[in-house]
Amino acid sequence: MPQNEYMERFTKQHGKRLDHEERKRKKIAREGHEAANRAQNFRGLRAKLYAETRRKEKIQMKKKIKAHEERNVKSSAPSEPSSTALPQYLLDRSEAKNAKALSTQIKQKRLEKAAKFSVPLPKVRGMNEEEVFKVVKTGKKTAKKSWKRMITKPTFVGVDFTRRPVKYERFIRPMGLRYKKANVTHTELGVTVQLPIISVKKNPQNPMYTQLGVLTRGTIIEVNVSELGLVTAGGKVVWGRWAQITNNPENDGCINAVLLV
Repeated sequence: MPQNEYMERFTKQHGKRLDHEERKRKKIAREGHEAANRAQNFRGLRAKLYAETRRKEKIQMKKKIKAHEERNVKSSAPSEPSSTALPQYLLDRSEAKNAKALSTQIKQKRLEKAAKFSVPLPKVRGMNEEEVFKVVKTGKKTAKKSWKRMITKPTFVGVDFTRRPVKYERFIRPMGLRYKKANVTHTELGVTVQLPIISVKKNPQNPMYTQLGVLTRGTIIEVNVSELGLVTAGGKVVWGRWAQITNNPENDGCINAVLLV
């Protein structure tokens, strides 16, 4: 790795903050307000340079919007190819037909992708941090800072998971609330099998819950389906598939999920 890529090296060694995704999303959301604030408060030459920069950005944005709109243009080309030669200024009329075909192809791919990842529970009840975390005040220093938290919901940790030293551990995941297997239902086969969990892919409540492995209703998990004997179109055995949790594990004492097929 080159010497100047120290930021990428640090990320690979130590990972990112637990709230990295949330901070990044908020920063992008603030950009519009900051741009408007700068446009209102800049004076003199700086205002002229900034206005020119914004003008160029808007031109590029309008070009992109126009390119998207051209995809939906209906073609007026004849159904059968003409045998007569066309003049140069009429040759560009076939582009609308190509744009329409390209647009249809892109839309079809989007629909297939949306159908592939459609989930049984598209909406779930939101949970605040007070419901998921319990403040731990043990020890003289911890009681002053009050930064230690105990997770009150079921969680999943990997096989090679080791706890941090108690002094530095911020999030405590109790052993009694750790789950390794889930009751997964295959809707097409009509069977329910207990399968081991590989990882937590997405918790809709919060990106931080995904990193901590919190299992709540609506969470997308990856399970080991090698026992079901599923194969791909090429004949390869499928090892891991995604499933969505459909019950409240903290109330039932088990995890029920539906396989996303």
